[in-house]
Amino acid sequence: MSTQPEPAFRHGQVPRTGVLLVNLGTPEAPTAPALRRYLGQFLSDSRVVEIPRLLWKPILHGIILRVRPRKSAAKYASIWTSDGSPLRVWTEKQTKLLQGFLGEMGHQVLVRHAMRYGEPAIGKALSALKAEGATRILVVPLYPQYSGATTASVMDEVFAWGRETRLLPELRHINRFHDDPGYLDALAKSVRRHWQENGTGGKLVMSFHGMPRRTLDLGDPYHCECLKTGRLLAERLGLSADQYVVTFQSRFGKAKWLEPYTEPTLHALAKAGTERVDVICPGFVSDCIETLEEIAMEGQAAFLGSGGKTFHYIPCLNDQLDWMRALGQLVEQHLQGWPTRKEQLPSADTLSRQRDRALATGAKD
Repeated sequence: MSTQPEPAFRHGQVPRTGVLLVNLGTPEAPTAPALRRYLGQFLSDSRVVEIPRLLWKPILHGIILRVRPRKSAAKYASIWTSDGSPLRVWTEKQTKLLQGFLGEMGHQVLVRHAMRYGEPAIGKALSALKAEGATRILVVPLYPQYSGATTASVMDEVFAWGRETRLLPELRHINRFHDDPGYLDALAKSVRRHWQENGTGGKLVMSFHGMPRRTLDLGDPYHCECLKTGRLLAERLGLSADQYVVTFQSRFGKAKWLEPYTEPTLHALAKAGTERVDVICPGFVSDCIETLEEIAMEGQAAFLGSGGKTFHYIPCLNDQLDWMRALGQLVEQHLQGWPTRKEQLPSADTLSRQRDRALATGAKD
């Protein structure tokens, strides 16, 4: 969190509206030192690991951060591109495209992005928007399904920034969009496009990021929202219950997680005679380590190694125009009531005259 003094309040500054897209985050490089910093921040979040700090801290620093960074760095290296982390690349593209779509829709807003872990940090991005004149900011966590470990964690960081900020902007945030028609339509079009290019057959596996089972028992809606996304997507695709399956990936530790697990499901499908699977990850809007390495590489090896014949990974929505249009419409809904169109915004000259009148009136009083 930045401790730099805030810019002085400027009379006559045109108030602007900002939109901040927030994704999970990525290490700076596919190296052990970079992963150690990234995992240290990620796994220190009490929303992510709900274990008492006194018990968890020695495990994290004494074991995990000594062993896991090197292994994770090798996985990141396998998906790293010449432009850097895929997650960063796609999030930056989504930011630029959303700026354009909102502009075409008539909205004059600032669109920026941040990462919950790593850079650009949420606090820095909010301060930068504020310095650009944003007096209203819509925070958009890029997590379709709500979880305390994701969306709520983003807002924890927003509120932490707010505690250190003297002149707060108006703040809104989007909690979820797991059943948003535009998002679901974009997913369905992505699957149909894949089928047109590769044919159909086998089973569609919808793999979502896993969460400890305990989160469901404590009231987290994530599991239910993943199932609803899966059901609504299947309906759009005209799939019967035996033509698709919803699974959960990315287990960590020995505790019970949401089931069924993705990799064991792929093993079981292959052994039961399913020759082809198409795997999509509707909980991610950008391809990243969890989709490109864990599913497209490890998942493929699991299925083919157990006797399966054909494995297809369907990429995330990334910069697909259907998705970007849907995101623009979703953001527009949550901007309602804020003056974001040119005709609604006062000019700098108007604000200057208002300031001068206010100062003159104050002097007479």
